[in-house]
Amino acid sequence: MANEKLLIVEDERAVARGLVYALEAEGYDVTWARTGVEALELARREPPDLITLDLRLPDMSGYDVCRALRSESFRQPVLMLTAKDEELDKVLGLELGADDYVVKPYSLRELTSRIRALLRRAYGDLAAPSEDDVKRIGDLEVDLTRMVVRAGGDEVDLTPIEFRLLRYLSARPDVPVSRSGLMEAVWGYESDVSSDRTVDVHIRHLRQKIERDPANPTRIVTVRGVGYKLQG
Repeated sequence: MANEKLLIVEDERAVARGLVYALEAEGYDVTWARTGVEALELARREPPDLITLDLRLPDMSGYDVCRALRSESFRQPVLMLTAKDEELDKVLGLELGADDYVVKPYSLRELTSRIRALLRRAYGDLAAPSEDDVKRIGDLEVDLTRMVVRAGGDEVDLTPIEFRLLRYLSARPDVPVSRSGLMEAVWGYESDVSSDRTVDVHIRHLRQKIERDPANPTRIVTVRGVGYKLQG
């Protein structure tokens, strides 16, 4: 059974109670916030291992909550819940720092599967030691044990998803990896057209942190018609 702490941010009481009941039955320690302000206060007081964040809240949007958390260096996974099946909503949430999203109406099975995948990727195999603890590709250094990344000698602060992406690519320097391959390895499920955009947004975030010129990347390069590769 799981012991991770989850923060559910949802203003509809009936929906929230159903989520709390279902997730506690899975073994999670669940806290519920009804508003964005309450969510920020709870996250600051006792940071959870993962947040599920509804897009529509009575006092502020889920976008604003996510933006505030990331600006305060909150690195834990954020799973955004949106009632709109529109690409713009998904991309905006990812751009502001969400790790993944689920579109309403969703099944509890889908939600718990996404939560398990994000927690596993953030805290499970990421922390496992490796025979080759430090990957060096050019002047990029990826310490797999300490989860520390240095680009040109400067330490870079990455979210768990960003670290997972870089870790996966660093294990295959100069080898093109498809978006669907990255999606399955990093998020834990197969890709579709919308999921491709998820990968693209997180690669963009990663480039902004490790590239000298993110507009003209030389470390993580696009392989046209395939996906991406980490260039040695």
